[in-house]
Amino acid sequence: MKDNHINYIELKAKDLEAIKHFYSDAFGWTFTDYGPTYTAFTNSGLEGGFEKTDRPIIHGALVVLYHNQLEIIKQKIIALGGKISVDIFSFPGGKRFHFIDPSGNELAIWCKAN
Repeated sequence: MKDNHINYIELKAKDLEAIKHFYSDAFGWTFTDYGPTYTAFTNSGLEGGFEKTDRPIIHGALVVLYHNQLEIIKQKIIALGGKISVDIFSFPGGKRFHFIDPSGNELAIWCKAN
C-alpha cells in the first residue's frame, strides 16, 4: 500500500445478503463479513466493502485513501481547508477518519492497526 493512493471504496446497502448475492452472481466478487453490518469484497479490481444502513442512500460511494500516519495527514487536510466530518476511530484491522474537501466531497483515510 502507498500513502495518498486510493485504496478502497465503500458503498452502502440496505440488505447485505441481497447485495452479496447480486455482486457475487453478476460479477464473481467474493465477500468477507466483519460483523452484522459490514462485508468487504475482493476480485473486483479495487477492494471495497458494503456498510448496512437504514438511511436513504443518496451518495452511496465513499472513496478511501491510505496513509500510514493519520494524525499527520489529518492536520495537513485541516491546514488546507478540509473539514473533518468523522474523527479518527478504530475498526477491526485499523483506524480511519472522514473529511470533506473544499468542494464538499466526503472521503476517508485509513491506516493499518499497529
